[in-house]
Order: sequence, then structure tokens, then C-alpha cells
Amino acid sequence: MNRTLHVLGRLAPLLRAGLIAGVVVSAVAYPLVAIGGLGAKAGAEIIQNMPRELRTVPPAQTTYVYANDGKTLLTMFYEEHRRYTPISQMSPHIQQAIVASEDSRFYEHNGVDAKGIARAFVANQQSGAVSQGASTLTMQYVRMALRDSAQSPVEVQAATEQTSGRKIREMRLATELEKQISKTEILERYLNSAYFGHRAYGIYAAAEVFFSKLPKDLTVIEAATLAGLVKAPSEYDPATRDKAAATERRNYVIDRMTAIGYISPDAAAQAKAEPITLKLPTPPNDCASLAKAQNSWGFFCDYFKNWWGAQPAFGGNPLEREDKLRRGGYTIVTSLDPKVQEIAEDNVSGRESIDSRFAHGIVLVEPGSGSVKAMAVNRVYSLDQSENGSHSDPKKRARMKGNYPNTVNPLLGGGDMPGYQAGSTFKMFTMLAALDAGKPLSTAYNSPYRIRSIYPGDGGPSSCGGYWCPSNASAAMTGRHAMWSGFGQSVNTYFVQLEQSVGADKVVKMAERLGLRWRTDVDRNQASPERAKGWGAFTLGVSDATPLEMANAYATVAGDGLYCEPMPVLSVLGPDGAQAKFTNAQGEQVDVAKPRCRQEVSKDVARAAADAARCPVADRPAAGSCGGWSTADSVRGTVGRPVAGKTGTTDSTRSAWFVGFTPELAAASFIADPDNPFNAVGDWQSNKPIDSVATTLREALKDRPVRDFVPPSSAIIS
Repeated sequence: MNRTLHVLGRLAPLLRAGLIAGVVVSAVAYPLVAIGGLGAKAGAEIIQNMPRELRTVPPAQTTYVYANDGKTLLTMFYEEHRRYTPISQMSPHIQQAIVASEDSRFYEHNGVDAKGIARAFVANQQSGAVSQGASTLTMQYVRMALRDSAQSPVEVQAATEQTSGRKIREMRLATELEKQISKTEILERYLNSAYFGHRAYGIYAAAEVFFSKLPKDLTVIEAATLAGLVKAPSEYDPATRDKAAATERRNYVIDRMTAIGYISPDAAAQAKAEPITLKLPTPPNDCASLAKAQNSWGFFCDYFKNWWGAQPAFGGNPLEREDKLRRGGYTIVTSLDPKVQEIAEDNVSGRESIDSRFAHGIVLVEPGSGSVKAMAVNRVYSLDQSENGSHSDPKKRARMKGNYPNTVNPLLGGGDMPGYQAGSTFKMFTMLAALDAGKPLSTAYNSPYRIRSIYPGDGGPSSCGGYWCPSNASAAMTGRHAMWSGFGQSVNTYFVQLEQSVGADKVVKMAERLGLRWRTDVDRNQASPERAKGWGAFTLGVSDATPLEMANAYATVAGDGLYCEPMPVLSVLGPDGAQAKFTNAQGEQVDVAKPRCRQEVSKDVARAAADAARCPVADRPAAGSCGGWSTADSVRGTVGRPVAGKTGTTDSTRSAWFVGFTPELAAASFIADPDNPFNAVGDWQSNKPIDSVATTLREALKDRPVRDFVPPSSAIIS
């Protein structure tokens, strides 16, 4: 009983408003008696929970994603395009226009306007329909807040349905809210929550979408136009309908502003004489709507989005994490370097046309941090594949298009594509495993043209007597080799012997330690502990890998053995100051962008591997002989500074690779047919990845000081 009286006491201002109105007593009292779901007990709970319901639930906000300079916009993610803006950063005109249009007694009532209720009741009775509403700005904000905080369709319906119960709930919460916060803060929240049409939620998005302006720069005409939209956004939208209705509504708002005294009659007449002039941008949303000039950034964007979906900091599952991305209002600075990205794009697209069925791509990673600087491929990032070329797999040609020139497939890594066989670039893992096991760079073997290994054969051309019997690419490789010349000339029979000495399972494990993952059933089966010991062909790169994985693995060597998880972000900032105040949050850095590094192999092992890796590119190692020739002898001259790397081709040159690195940057490039891995690119294509990496490294580093590799210790040399 006492609790019921307490509730009724707290509702007294609302009941008094009804009594003052006189004619609306029944309109207010009837819902109090009639609604079953909002009796005294439920009403008390609503009021007691009011701060939780309305103070701590922020409206959805747009997440902004920038390049590494923090200024170049990559894209945005949103369900409702909104950016919370403090009222101090809004033009006084928009504040006045909204009050004049929606609630001229806003500064006089306590959340519920008794005169407004009486006026609406009389008007509706006379018209026989609902011709006027009686919702104050505070009540409208309450409705929006309940809608935005809804966790289910049922809650959304409860917040927006046309019932007496909903209206009473709004009144109760409105009167209580006005006791808790100021009119100025209510107006600020309203302007940040309201829908203005044309996919613009809140005043920041409305000013941007209709006029390409900030809220602080809105004129009287623009403010009145936007304020007029709130009542019926679709009906009055000047961007999609005849402007006559929008102009009439705008002029109504201007008249209301004049009646209240916000603007003079002369200023009003002048404003009403002006036409509505729009400047409509198209705010991007997601990875497929980037600006045309930055279309190829979509592949990096796709990688970023996949990365975000795997971060527990943003939710317990991918759906929760995507919801945070689209509603959380984050400011994200990515690792993408626009300058390096442009250089990479020019190099790959200049060597292989976007109309080619062969994908030619490159990924660049920074050693010591794992920051992904660029991801470029000769493709258009687009969902529209209607005009694509024919599929290169005859079995699929009749039922699907090829992936060129348009695709959203993660051709460079970071998604669920298995990648491409990377050939002899995998010899790096064998060399690292051997060095890590204590074998020096001087470890030498007589390396014949063909060798009978200890691994079982599969009955194919490389089998002999039940064993795997690989051969070299050329008879010129025959002879005694140590790691320098074996790596520099890519001698298969040398690396098979090196693999046998350390164990194929240790080589597979080294690749896993440096970030490789197995995405096909064949690779997962072969990499399993019980089978890895017999996977001799692994050293020749028969497994699939992505350019992102390979660039990052070689970046570990360049970074003195420090493996860093590849990262697409430099910082992730929570909601800005205004939104932080609203949510009681801090608006601080989200702790997900710090480099995630571990010392995977010793510095000396990494330096020794880098020393041998100078041989393939015709650079000069600190010790040892490269054997007089190399597989990519143009690279050192092109890059013009200390550089290392490794070529890789598969059987019949179905794919061709080159992974190169300096102390500052690692790059992996490939050319292959993503649609049909059996469609050979041809020997003549193998120089394209070499040239793309060399030229990209040269141009990306041209303004940076030259650094040399640190030589390995004498203990690991011999």
C-alpha cells in the first residue's frame, strides 16, 4: 500500500497536468486504469530503473576507419549513420528550429505539456482522427531511447506501438528524466537520436548527408529544413521527393521560429524566399562502397573486417563483434600506408592487367610490429560479377563466372581462401629449422641432380622404388652446397637432405611457429603430428599459403626472429568525449592494437637465415659463397640497398612467387589463377613477382636511411 502511494505521489505532477487541462482528465486517467501491463508495481519499477534505461544506453554510432595518418578516411561502418555531437558544437539555429517545430514550450514544462495535451485532445476530437500529437521533446527522446535500447523485436514494438500504455510510460519517464538532467542535455540527446531521413540519424549525419556541413555551420534555412524533416522524414525529404513539400514544411518551421522570437520577420521573409539547395555526398558503408579512387583498398578493408570479427575484446562471437563495429562509434587508425599502397597497386596492375584471369598481388609487412602496410592485387573490389570473364575451370564454366576483374574474395589473405602453393619460398622454413637445431650455415651436402629420399613416394613421376625421388630444376645446380649457395640457387636435393637431417615434422612446425595455417583437408592431414614426419615434399612448397602469411613469416627473419602477429590496426579508440560522457565510458584506447610479438627463433638464427637469403637476390652475405649465380639476380640492383629474399615456383609454374625483405620492410608477391590452381601461369610470368617486390621496396623506402643487416655470429657460420 505504501509503495503504491509512493508511486502515485511521484506521478502527481502528471496527474496535476491532467487536472489543469480539465478536458483531458479522462484521456490521461483512462490509460492509468485500463492498461494491464503497466500497473502501479510496473510503473514503480520503470521509474526506479529509469537511469539504467535512459542514462546508460547510447544511440548507435558510426565507426570511422582511417589510414595510418589518422586523416585519410578508408570507410565507415554503421547501421544508423550517426556521430554523437555535443550541443556546444551545434549551430544555435538548429537548436531553435527543433524547439520551434516540435515543442515550443520545451523550456516551460516538466517533461509533459498539459496545454499541448489539451490542444491535441480538442483538435483530435474535432477532426475525428489523430491530427495532432502531444509529445514533448522529452517524451520523443524517451521513445527514441527505449527504441535504441531494445534487445528484441518485442521490445522495439513496445517502444513504438500506438497504445495508451506506451504513452503513459513515456510520460512517466519524461517527468522523471527532467529531474535528473538539464533541458540542454535533453535537447543534445534528442538532436543526436532523431532520424532526419535519407539514412541520416542525428544532427551530425543530417548536416553531412544533406548539406556536406558540420552541425555548427548550419544556416537558418538549412536548420529549418532539417527540423522540418523530423515529423515525417520520407514525406518531406528534399533529396528524393519534389522539394515543394519540404519547402512548405521548412517555411512552417521558419514561421514558428519567428512567432517565438528566434528570428525577425524580415529575416524570416528573406529565408523563405530562398530555395532549398542540397549538397549530397554518399557516405561509404562497409568495404564494398569505398571511393572509386581507393577501390583497391577494399581488399585491406576486408582483411581488417575479418580480423575484427576474430577479436574477443569486441564480443563473444562474430555476430556480437560485427554489431560493435557497426554501432560502437569507434575511431580506428589502421596500418594501411596510402603511399605504399599506391606504389604497390601501380606495380602489380602495371605488370598484369585487371582483365587477366591470373591474379598478381603483393602484401607488405613491417618487421618488428607486424603492421600490414599494403595489400594490392590486379582486381576490382566489387560484389557485381555480372560482367566478369569466363571461369578457367571447364567444369565450372557453365554455372559461374570467373573472379576477374571484379571480386571480393580475400585473394591476399586474412579470409578463408586456402591460398596458393608457394614453391621454394618454403625452403626458408627448412633452413630456419636446421639453424634452430644447431646446424651452422656451412652445413654442406653433395647435391646430385636427383636424389632418393627417405620419404615414401606416391607412385608419380617423382617416385622411384617406392620412395620420393625429387630432382633439381637444372643440372647446373649439381655439386656441393652449403646453405648460402643451396638457398641462392634453390637446390632441391640440398634442401631435401637438410630436411632429412632435422626432420620434416620440425620443418612443418617451424612454418606453424611463423604463422602458417592449414586450410585444406590435404594440408591439415599432412601436417598432423602422425604424418608430418613423412611429409618430405613440404620443403618444396607443396602446401598452400597466402601472401599475408609469407610476407609476415619473412618479416620475422628481417626482425631478428621476433614473430609479430600481422595487424591491420595502429589504434582503436572508443566513443569520443561527448559520447563517453553520455555512457559514463572513458573514450579511451581499446587494448587490441598493441603489437603481439614473441621471440620465435633466436636473433642469431634469424640473422644467419637473412645472411643466406642475400644470395638469391645477388646481394653479398657477410660470410660464405653464393656459388656464382642466383635465381633473382636483378633484385639487389633494383632495390639499391641491402636486401634478401627467395623465389618460388611450383610444378609446371602453376604459380610463381617472390618474397623479399630489407630490415625495414618485407613483401610477398605471387601470380596464379585463383579459380583453377591447375591453370599454369607459365615460366615467362615468374619475373613479375620478382620485379613487383623489388620495385615496390625501392620506391617505398627511397626517402628512408639505408640500413644493413646485422651479420650472424661466427658460432653459427661454421
